[in-house]
Amino acid sequence: MEHSDILSYEEIHTITRAAVELGITKIRLTGGEPLVRAGLPELVQLLAGIDTIDDISLTTNGILLANYADELKRAGLQRVNISLDTLKPERFAEITRCGQLEDTLKGIEAAKSAGLNPVKINMVVMAGINDDEIPDFAARTISDGWHVRFIELMPLAEDMSIVSKLVSVSDMKRRLDPLGKMEPCRVSAGNGPAKYFRFPNATGTIGFITPVTEHFCYQCNRLRLTADGKLRPCLLNNKEFNLREPLRGGASAVELKTLILEAIASKPLGHNLAGGSTPRNRPFSQVGG
Repeated sequence: MEHSDILSYEEIHTITRAAVELGITKIRLTGGEPLVRAGLPELVQLLAGIDTIDDISLTTNGILLANYADELKRAGLQRVNISLDTLKPERFAEITRCGQLEDTLKGIEAAKSAGLNPVKINMVVMAGINDDEIPDFAARTISDGWHVRFIELMPLAEDMSIVSKLVSVSDMKRRLDPLGKMEPCRVSAGNGPAKYFRFPNATGTIGFITPVTEHFCYQCNRLRLTADGKLRPCLLNNKEFNLREPLRGGASAVELKTLILEAIASKPLGHNLAGGSTPRNRPFSQVGG
């Protein structure tokens, strides 16, 4: 994208402030990879200055996190989710096509040291690619106090053969039986779609996110603002509301709030992944995946 197509931090702040006046209280910075954008702590500080926001979090691949964890915490960031699909260095390079596993592991420790807790580890489980590591990730909740979330793979590519790589949560749970009996538990921060469990004597937790086999659309209360200023009521739907052009055209706070309310009212009852319907107008990395 051209630089002029991307919202400035001040513009993001203006839109966020309008959303907060409508009742939004939680903000997550995601991507793509948010830490590649220069001066991200400045945006965090701007958002943290909005009184009624009670939670600011970040989703990152963790590769650059060790360099910024302390500064982000000082700016007002409260916690992080780290995308990590493997604990094997060679496999990490194949899946991510950038960075090194060691950097992400350092990022996890830096986030913990900075107090960005709970640090949650997001693993998208893919059959034949990383599903053999499910027990290894789960064991880290016992040995290292990790908070691991296993996520079903969503078929978001035009090549629907990716469906063959889906591992259901029920299958994931069966593979964890040798580690012991999991008990349901609650988490102290974050109220997303995951259902949480804990092994006996574990200080960490295990969450399961089921966007395919047990979708949670009926309780979704999220909106996604893209880098180029489009508001998406649903991750898995092409519909977008252009906020950038009205904002740059001098729209008032009332007019911005009217557009946000229109977006909220248009949220669909559910996605149709099972029927083969997937969003086509943007790569998943542009809408928070």
